[in-house]
Amino acid sequence: MSTVTTTTRRSRKATVSKVPSAPIKLAEGPVYPDIQTIRDAIPAHCFVPSTWVSMGYVARDLTMAAVLGWAALTYIPQIENFAWRVAAWTVYGYVQGLIGTGIWILAHEAGHGAFSVHRRLNDVVGWTLHSALLVPYFSWKFSHHRHHRFTGHMEKDMAFVPATKADRSKRRLANLYLDQELFEDVPAVQLVKLIAHQLAGWPAYLLFNVSAGRASQQREGSWWRLSHFEPTSAVFRPGEAFYVALTDLGLALMASLLYFASTIVGWKTVFLMYGVPYFWVHHWLVAITYLHHTHPDVHHFEADSWTFVKGALATVDRDFGFVGRHLFHGIIDTHVVHHLFPRIPFYKAEEATEAIKPLLGNLYHREERSFLGQLWSTFTQCRYVEADPAAPGALKWAEKTRK
Repeated sequence: MSTVTTTTRRSRKATVSKVPSAPIKLAEGPVYPDIQTIRDAIPAHCFVPSTWVSMGYVARDLTMAAVLGWAALTYIPQIENFAWRVAAWTVYGYVQGLIGTGIWILAHEAGHGAFSVHRRLNDVVGWTLHSALLVPYFSWKFSHHRHHRFTGHMEKDMAFVPATKADRSKRRLANLYLDQELFEDVPAVQLVKLIAHQLAGWPAYLLFNVSAGRASQQREGSWWRLSHFEPTSAVFRPGEAFYVALTDLGLALMASLLYFASTIVGWKTVFLMYGVPYFWVHHWLVAITYLHHTHPDVHHFEADSWTFVKGALATVDRDFGFVGRHLFHGIIDTHVVHHLFPRIPFYKAEEATEAIKPLLGNLYHREERSFLGQLWSTFTQCRYVEADPAAPGALKWAEKTRK
């Protein structure tokens, strides 16, 4: 399977037994260290964010976005050749999308309280940055915290809960009510589904809580009452309604700014300047989240066997080179420790990761192969989960999906 520390299950059984902190009991599955033991392995300073360092990254990313936007608006319309002008706008949209993803991640830090030790500052920064990206800050904050609280839980996790074998027998609109096995191995069909996954996944989650577990709702509600924009949505507790409304206010203000911008430069320019990067940002958001929680070697858990540590370790660190480290603020490279301790700021997550790796042994997963290449292979191979005989209460990706 993946290189470095993630191995096949067969080799894992042979190697993990050499790590005293994480022995394997074949009859019971892996033995996990408790959360305090893991915390004690991390230097204390890793848990303390610096307001000035965090604000420095915000200033850096906003400056890059502003300079790139100014340059595009000033010079690209002057390019006379249509093909070169299209190419310039294409490059701009892609690069601005990378920068926008970094800004999204900084707001994500604020939502977790990892931006600074000041709660109100965290919320002001997070609300401002996410609203600028048309992301519902408080709504996402509440649901995302529950995703962290119940990661890997087959009923309560809020994101990318996998299908089971029983789910596959159900006819759904997403598959045009056809038998999935008829077309799931056709590359063209898989490509169309992957594109839809990347473009529509984020809106579908915000509007209908798609991919969340059946028991993730906070109260009873119909399928059309699961929006991240509705204060009385079943996704939220009654006491959270005010903050959802405050979220909507931020989105309305940003939408108004875009409208007024369109009256000055036109909708076409607004779409090229803002709309195209917007789609890139949320492509990266879906890809990153999906690949963090979907891998052939990573378990999901039934309710009676799930624990917080099991769920947090059911994640995968990956590598995206320069972009991942410097524009995406290491979120791809250090997601395991982020799930264990989401208040560790991203600029201390690498040190924290190195501190826990000896303790976790082969309970820590890292994938070194191509990030984008793995998006295709993971999407086409990891289709549903089934019981893992070697780990009671755990679910593994079905063996027949492996190529």
